Amino acid sequence: MSKSAARSIEMVEVGPRDGLQNEAKIVSTADKVELIRRAIAAGSRRIEVASFVNPKRVPQMADAEDVVAQLGKVEGVTRIGLVLNERGAERAIASGLDQLGAVAIASDPFGIRNQGQSSSESVAVAGRIIDFAKAAGRSAQVTIAVSFGCPFGGEVAADHVVEMARQLAAFGPCEIALADTIGVAVPAQVKALVGAVREAVGGLPVRVHFHNTRGTGVANAWAAVEAGASVVDASIGGLGGCPFAPGAAGNVATEDVAYMFARSGVETGLDLDKLLEASHWLAGVMGKDMPSMLARAGGFPKAE
Repeated sequence: MSKSAARSIEMVEVGPRDGLQNEAKIVSTADKVELIRRAIAAGSRRIEVASFVNPKRVPQMADAEDVVAQLGKVEGVTRIGLVLNERGAERAIASGLDQLGAVAIASDPFGIRNQGQSSSESVAVAGRIIDFAKAAGRSAQVTIAVSFGCPFGGEVAADHVVEMARQLAAFGPCEIALADTIGVAVPAQVKALVGAVREAVGGLPVRVHFHNTRGTGVANAWAAVEAGASVVDASIGGLGGCPFAPGAAGNVATEDVAYMFARSGVETGLDLDKLLEASHWLAGVMGKDMPSMLARAGGFPKAE
């Protein structure tokens, strides 16, 4: 790792939301809450617990309010809810969540097809969500989706993403995330874009969200942190994907990313053994093996 890179980073656990939302099997509310509690036991302190979206479009998230109610407030843990519009923001605030996650779209074809918004319109909506959250005494962050490539429009101009980040920063979110929604990014691209966005948003933290669709997700997480990103999203077991982006399967696995950082001397505050326990438990709930490499291979071998 370069001398300028951080020796500790924050990881956001997105398994209960982004990990589960693309799964056909509907997971019970009790198991979703148990997954969150296992993540907390493994050291997670920021967790995407649900998304407040139309249940007809994302049936897995139909019990968002119930998940929050059954989990309750957890001391020292920030519970995040993803919202796409003002209605979702109202639901999330009413549920008692700590932080709202807004989304802006870097591609017109993706935004119009999936949210009925152009890229510029999505920036305006995200700004209103941030304002709404702050007025309610909550924090808000924003993710720029398809920052590295669009399934419908192809290449996404880096300059456009940087300008979006600059505009979003003006609304005062707690951080801005760059999301590789369809898993097409490579480390050189990641390093360049994270660096450019950091310069554009001043001291605002930059978070990154990678999918391992084409096998580059973990390497991209490393490149992002080398470029100055301070927060990395990941999903226990490596479950996940975007239901609105064809073929966008597989978030980077929390345990895989945490292993890479731990072996590289970068502190995450996460317990690998407990993460693996949670991953194996989740495999039982889902009735299938997890995409995670560490779940299959185990951690670094111990001396006999």
